[in-house]
Amino acid sequence: ETYNHSLAFLYSPDEFREQVRLHDDRIEELFGVRPTSFRNTELIYNNALARTVEEMGYKAILAEGADHVLGWRSPNFVYRPSGCDSLRLLLKNYRLSDDIAFRFSNHEWPEFPLTAEKFASWAQASGAAGDIINLFMDYETFGEHQWESTGIFQFMEALPDVLLSLPGFSFVTPTEAAAMFQPVASLDVHNFMSWADAERDLTAWLGNDMQQDAITAVYRLEEKVKAGGNEDLLRTWRRLQTSDHFYYMCTKWFADGDVHSYFNPYGTPYDAYINYMNVLADFGLTLDAPLPAAGASRS
Repeated sequence: ETYNHSLAFLYSPDEFREQVRLHDDRIEELFGVRPTSFRNTELIYNNALARTVEEMGYKAILAEGADHVLGWRSPNFVYRPSGCDSLRLLLKNYRLSDDIAFRFSNHEWPEFPLTAEKFASWAQASGAAGDIINLFMDYETFGEHQWESTGIFQFMEALPDVLLSLPGFSFVTPTEAAAMFQPVASLDVHNFMSWADAERDLTAWLGNDMQQDAITAVYRLEEKVKAGGNEDLLRTWRRLQTSDHFYYMCTKWFADGDVHSYFNPYGTPYDAYINYMNVLADFGLTLDAPLPAAGASRS
């Protein structure tokens, strides 16, 4: 992924590549292996991204199995991104994924409570006409979106054994899936899609003037930040790119608005925008300030 969970691909391909390299380095440092599958921030994806990711040497890329892109097709197959030769595209089965991520603790849901046996039966029915079922969800699902008191951990502890008791089921990594199954078709995704909200587009982060103003402003500083050669300022600038900052400025309401407000530490999107731009203005002043001479005391 991008090291800073950013939208860098949309604004700076060079910065995007650098953040991905930083994330790969960190994964290798922690786990001793270098990633071979790629997942962009919030599953943001299109053909151009896929081609870039293939050029960077990855074997598989993850994306949302959005209805408006798939049409009659199923997310339960491996696809080839349009314009790519070797890269494999794995699509999220959002119905099964969201049963866990969003509906698990909803007492108004007709299928409540969700048991491992019930979910496994749905997976078996869904996978009957397909090769693979991709369940993608945030880590925050477990313990934050779905609190421990909901029983989410007991559910996840039970689920593997129940699934593995069914004929034909096993667990594979994304790269293993890419090697195991041939793509059934090429999938053309010209416009950006994501896994956010009903529209599955970029409006959760770029849907209003505040968001566009803020993200344009932060990327406008790239040349100055990198020319300065100060690693601390570069690190701070990259933290200011994190997609959550712009998510908090979203003004969408209705069904999606409830989700946005739930995960927003600010009272309003306008508060989020004002705070962010104040921080960015202060950061800009710091960029313009001369660095202290070597050996100078700092108060």
